[in-house]
Amino acid sequence: MAESQRGFDARPASAVTAAATEAPRGLATRNLVLAMLGFMVNFWAWALISPLGAAYRERLHLSVFQQAVLVAVPVVVGSIGRIPVGALTDRVGARVMFPIVTSLTILPVLFVGFVADTFPLMLIGGFFLGLGGTAFAVGVPLVNSWYAPARRGTALGIFGIGMGGTAISAFTTVRLTDKFGPHTPFLVVTVALVAYAIASGLLVRDAPGRVIPQGSFLSRTWATARLPATAQLSVLYAVGFGGFVAFSVYLPTYLINAYQLVPGDAALRTAGFVVLAVAMRPVGGWLSDKYNPVSVLVVCFTAAAALAVLASFEIELLPAGTVAFLGLAASLGASAGATFALVAILAPANKVGAVTGIVGAAGGLGGFVPPLVMGAVFGFTGDYSLGLALLAIVCAGTALFTRGPVRRSIPAR
Repeated sequence: MAESQRGFDARPASAVTAAATEAPRGLATRNLVLAMLGFMVNFWAWALISPLGAAYRERLHLSVFQQAVLVAVPVVVGSIGRIPVGALTDRVGARVMFPIVTSLTILPVLFVGFVADTFPLMLIGGFFLGLGGTAFAVGVPLVNSWYAPARRGTALGIFGIGMGGTAISAFTTVRLTDKFGPHTPFLVVTVALVAYAIASGLLVRDAPGRVIPQGSFLSRTWATARLPATAQLSVLYAVGFGGFVAFSVYLPTYLINAYQLVPGDAALRTAGFVVLAVAMRPVGGWLSDKYNPVSVLVVCFTAAAALAVLASFEIELLPAGTVAFLGLAASLGASAGATFALVAILAPANKVGAVTGIVGAAGGLGGFVPPLVMGAVFGFTGDYSLGLALLAIVCAGTALFTRGPVRRSIPAR
């Protein structure tokens, strides 16, 4: 990572908004914190089903594959939903979208917690619970518009701490259920969502001078999808963030099936994985500001490939297995921060939300496929080695893709 970030900072002058260069730092910080909290609370709701996957499997008499589908449905819906939500955020602003998305997420939380008692009803609830995952596409354009280019990688990395909502879910959902009953985690999340919906409506502010895009949603989305950078960034995020999402939703099931852990222990270890990945996201953004995001991504994906190979041997969980999974958490978390540092460089100012929506959708969809693959592999072979080996191959290929086509696509100053 010896190259200067300077060589990767060639972006249109329009990408540097008046807000990013002239706004009081206090306002920028306030909106960054609010965006991070909104991301966190909505992701907490989005991840409610995963820690209870084993309990739902037993209660609803599900197969391993059905369990994988159940925990994956919110992921895919939250991913695809980021495309229209990101485009809407570009048009109407985060001040409108954060309260709306958060308020609408309350309904499926209550439905899953109090109404759904069959597999079809759980799928319906999980489908609409996916709305919580779209909050990501609201926060990125908000943060991007408040910070100057030289600080966006770090700011977006700090915003990314909000994905720790999945860690909160992993830490608390099973424990609250065991101690206070099955409705409790859903009530707690509902209260958190109500509080944030009110706070965001009162306190979130869009940056002055925000560029509002023109044209229809379809024309703007098509124009965004045609940008070469959109496809490249989508690949990177599908592997990096998608890998994180896949582990955060499926790791409890994996640990129970592969290592015979009890659900509480599996949830606790998953929370540790998520916390480390969350902590490394701002590190990835900071390193990208200091050096350049391409080099950070190459290192992250290469490390992830090597660690996935180690994990595929399914050796003893302590210490080698733990080292492998914690290393994967660190490398995947840092790669997510570096990817959005690259988004901040390449995305036009009036399309940050739209680009974020498509790239974020790719990341979420990247998290949808691995749980299904892992469930199918375990169902056919009785272990997960093949699935982890496939992850290693994908990460290695992504490192080469980043080192080659992605690096060449960035214009020299």
